[in-house]
Amino acid sequence: MLPNIDRYKKELDSLIEKGSMLHMAMQRECFPDEMDSSIKKQFGAEAADIIKVLPSFPGEYQSWYSEAKALVKQLLPDRLSDFVRLYEKPKPRKDITYENYRIEDYLQGLSITRGWEKEKVAGPDAAIPHFRQQLAILKSVKARFESSLFDIRQLVQADLFDSELDAAKELAKHKFMRGAGALAGVVLERHLTQVCENHGLKVTKKAPGIADLNDKLKEANVIDIPQWRFVQHLADIRNLCDHSKKSEPKAEQVNDLVDGVMKITKTVF
Repeated sequence: MLPNIDRYKKELDSLIEKGSMLHMAMQRECFPDEMDSSIKKQFGAEAADIIKVLPSFPGEYQSWYSEAKALVKQLLPDRLSDFVRLYEKPKPRKDITYENYRIEDYLQGLSITRGWEKEKVAGPDAAIPHFRQQLAILKSVKARFESSLFDIRQLVQADLFDSELDAAKELAKHKFMRGAGALAGVVLERHLTQVCENHGLKVTKKAPGIADLNDKLKEANVIDIPQWRFVQHLADIRNLCDHSKKSEPKAEQVNDLVDGVMKITKTVF
């Protein structure tokens, strides 16, 4: 398996390339004649093949957005709100104008006109600058990799967590349920500690546990109620593995714990 830093670079390159194709497709959907002429001028004899493989923006944007958003959230969290804002309709929005038209409107094929002459106010082409900015944000994530200021600590830590969870799976596979659950619990606790640090949250308790960290993240609205309950459930299984001697943890419970911790480390930052 590639180290996380190499994996992120590979994913970024793929998403940027796909984003460039989506950008071209978006422009062609809005201005077909102009774009066909531009593509022919740029690619010459290969233009017909380029046009043929252009994706459908409405059909493929959502998957691109989900993947790109996850990477921005992980690697450039201070730009996440900007990235999302370019997609989502502003709330509240009384009137739709060229300035507040969003990619979400584009996907619905929304066009706004005024008066009996149907004068155009805003149409799908108004979303092109917003997608261009999203693509620029994604490219800035790549630039961060190449900067000496980039802190790779969390990527290295993510590699370590992956390795420890793989070890927990092996322990569970060989019926060492308490050991597997205890190891997964340690990963969860350390990850939640890191998330609190990421958001500048101070936990006053001297040796905070999973429940303390989980509550702090909920109070700060870093996680929502379903996520908080999910972590609470994982903490209960961890406590069964670590402390309870009255009953043995079941294989299903330990597997749920390991899988759940893996999910949290990939989705809560």
